[in-house]
Amino acid sequence: MMPYLKTYVVFISHAWRYHDDYERLENLLNNANLFSWRNCSVPRTDAFDKGLTNQQLLRALDEQIRISNVVVMLSGMYAAHSDWMQTEINIAARYGKPIVGVLPWGSDRVPIAVQQSASEIVKWNTQSIVDAIRKVVA
Repeated sequence: MMPYLKTYVVFISHAWRYHDDYERLENLLNNANLFSWRNCSVPRTDAFDKGLTNQQLLRALDEQIRISNVVVMLSGMYAAHSDWMQTEINIAARYGKPIVGVLPWGSDRVPIAVQQSASEIVKWNTQSIVDAIRKVVA
């Protein structure tokens, strides 16, 4: 008999201009053994209408993070330049959502905002990411 798998609702924080990292992480989680998850973030391919105001985008991000179990932040140094990343950190804090920082492949520097807010920071490794999600959501 197959054991019951908890389905983790994950918001992946990312910058659309670094969409390849987002897709790699999504594929990694999709192919993880004995790991069930649902993505509640919006990839570039389903991007919000360009006519959205910042306030409308903020409300959409708020809802995506509110329904998540965990926020996974692709935390390469490019993230240090994203005002939206700090906004996502603030929303996660308001809802008490744990944050897992993931260092992109080959990176070893983490933005200060992620260092200060993440419950776990892991390297780009399927098992490390899955274990961190399970640990912080438990």
